Amino acid sequence: QVQLVESGGGLVQAGGSLRLSCAASGRTFSSNAMGWFRQPPGKEREFVATISWSGKSTYYADSVQGRFTISRDNAKNTVYLQMNSLKPEDTAVYYCAASRTQHTSVMAYNYNYWGQGTQVTVSS
Repeated sequence: QVQLVESGGGLVQAGGSLRLSCAASGRTFSSNAMGWFRQPPGKEREFVATISWSGKSTYYADSVQGRFTISRDNAKNTVYLQMNSLKPEDTAVYYCAASRTQHTSVMAYNYNYWGQGTQVTVSS
């Protein structure tokens, strides 16, 4: 059974940092792009960051550019999201997803495996 399991969420003050991890099991995703999405309370799910299969290409939403960093360790079948300078508007459930292809994508429909999500709450 293929699973993506996120961890590392929690409560943090504005300006603080968190590092999310997404561990995959059941198959390897070393040939697939990976992404992070989030769903703020009462809002639609939105794209956050994506990374290509090799890790050489990344892309970020404007709202997190310069503050968040996506990375991956294919040997560990794990992708990370380092979040710095957090703001209250970053409060959301964060989801890890595996793409159907090798290439980065901001579109949720390109991702066919999803984790259960981890809550990130940023207090002001």
